[in-house]
Amino acid sequence: MSIHQVASFAAGQWFAPNSAARAIDCAITGAPFATAGNDTLDVQLMLSYARETGGPALRQMTFHDRARMLKALALHLREHRQALYDLSFHTGATQTDHLIDIDGGIGTMLVYASKGRREMPDSTVYPDGEVEQLSRNGSFLGQHICTPLQGVAIHINAFNFPVWGMLEKLAPTLLAGVPAIVKPATASCYVTELCVRLIIDSGILPEGALQLVSGGLGDMLDHLSCQDAVAFTGSAQTALKLRSNPLILKNSTRFTAEADSLNASILGPDATVGTPEFDLFIKEAAQEITTKAGQKCTAIRRIIVPESATESVIDALSQRLSDTLIGDPRAPNTQMGALVSAAQKRDVHAKAALLATECEQVFDGAGNMELASCLAKGAFVPPMLFHCADPDTATHAHGTEAFGPVSTIMSYRTLDHAITLANKGQGSLVTSLITQDADIAREITLGSAAYNGRIYINNRDSMAEATGHGAPLPHMTHGGPGRAGGGEELGGILAVKHYMQRTAIQGSSDMLAKITGHWVPGAIQQPAPAHPFTRRFGELQIGETLHTAPREVSLEDIEHFAHFTGDTFYAHMDEAAAARNPFFPGRVAHGYLLLSFAAGLFVEPNEGPVLANTGLDSLRFMKPVVPGDSIKVALTVKQKTKRNDEYGEVRWHVRLTNQDDEAVAEYELLTMVAY
Repeated sequence: MSIHQVASFAAGQWFAPNSAARAIDCAITGAPFATAGNDTLDVQLMLSYARETGGPALRQMTFHDRARMLKALALHLREHRQALYDLSFHTGATQTDHLIDIDGGIGTMLVYASKGRREMPDSTVYPDGEVEQLSRNGSFLGQHICTPLQGVAIHINAFNFPVWGMLEKLAPTLLAGVPAIVKPATASCYVTELCVRLIIDSGILPEGALQLVSGGLGDMLDHLSCQDAVAFTGSAQTALKLRSNPLILKNSTRFTAEADSLNASILGPDATVGTPEFDLFIKEAAQEITTKAGQKCTAIRRIIVPESATESVIDALSQRLSDTLIGDPRAPNTQMGALVSAAQKRDVHAKAALLATECEQVFDGAGNMELASCLAKGAFVPPMLFHCADPDTATHAHGTEAFGPVSTIMSYRTLDHAITLANKGQGSLVTSLITQDADIAREITLGSAAYNGRIYINNRDSMAEATGHGAPLPHMTHGGPGRAGGGEELGGILAVKHYMQRTAIQGSSDMLAKITGHWVPGAIQQPAPAHPFTRRFGELQIGETLHTAPREVSLEDIEHFAHFTGDTFYAHMDEAAAARNPFFPGRVAHGYLLLSFAAGLFVEPNEGPVLANTGLDSLRFMKPVVPGDSIKVALTVKQKTKRNDEYGEVRWHVRLTNQDDEAVAEYELLTMVAY
């Protein structure tokens, strides 16, 4: 077998390993497989290349441009994933593991592509939250905005997910408009290198948007500024060392970590033997022990069960683990492969020995390893299950993570006791709870949420579609407090904001509208040159406004609407009862009648570029309308979002006023308008 030369990609060039390179063994055979590392990389040139070439190119793109870029990248990687599968086997991962790492990473990128298009504006500025009125008459306003950091993101990734670990950080970073330098763990960096080659060769990214360090970073972290960011996944010890860098501390460089985590899974007292919940609990615990050979930051390390169920859980879980086929991950029937390296194998055995000082090993899957003579040279470790008889005084059970197929069962007496045991982990990425009882779920959640980044609750109602204890989803927070590092690598748009600066801008409505690209109430309204519903998407201008003629609302209108719709609420039909209501002077018009009349005032009935009404947001009623009042409408183009080459979404600000120019209702209307 030829030795893979794992290169680095720096300042637009590939650099092969040099004499400082480190050897990497195949996890399956233990034989030399690759070499990686080059101590001559010019880290300051790399930083400058990212800041001066990659950053400006990305910042010129809108969020939607970047989202389309992410989608194109994901689809390109999907076309070439077989090559990633073939190489990733040498990390000890099975085909099922590839679906988590490779397909999961691609899927994460697609989610961010979708969120960028749906939840972010087609702009280079992200308005964060609503406009704040800072003065009595509204001439002085405030708005939070987010703009990209003008530096570079350094991503330091763990060995267990060489593709997902990179893409789950890279997707929100690029969507934010920030270039990245990726440093994968050396043990599996050859898979990351192939993924980066596929990305670079696609030509989809602008120059300088992505660089790769295979091997050590050198003194790169000594040259970071307040505009840079570091995202780390790995051990808590290494995270502490890196975040304590004097320059990082001095410059307040952003540093987020996702570190060791003694995650727990709690079996509810209602989930007794024979229930669907008990079977589900055993299934998920076994999956988390064996998937990726237990090398998951979200794996279940502590199995917390009622005292009465302890023996049943030990027996059922041991049986399930004994049925797991361990062997060469390339074999289609293999269910669990190897650890990533011999060094990791030694570390897991050392940590398991620490657990054994205060726990009893109740299952050892060594007898179930196939091809034992062949696998002796690889990094294979069988599942190990421990029982901690005294979890209240134990320390290693709550503080030592054997990063492999190792988990510890412990018993609780009451729900409060279960919460106490779970929280002894001092910060976890995830705690799961298997229960059918919503009261139990509430008590466990309120008692342990402060110690967890995520709480996963599952039972017979959700099990068919639930994604599993150990599956971080890009829509939700992935991170956790305390021992788990305090970071939030994922979480939808929240993760994008990690690479942006939130700034409060203050000024007049016209100033805010110009900066954000969104029309703000009070800003200049441009007279529409023609009815706006006759104008195509590309012709409409932000701030363009139609002012309608007034329409009187009569008592007959109110009564007709009431009988026609069936809404005969007393405030519309009973004068005396309505007058007793402190909010109304007497009978008033229905709110939905006002919306209907408003549409009748501003809608152009003929066929034109407006294709569909797709929504109504932020509706509020400010003043009642009584019979004899008149209403009129101001319809203003607030925001435009291109959806494709055929049409775009227009968000209209709709304001209804009465004969005294007092606001009676306000909302935002969404329509699709043809180009």
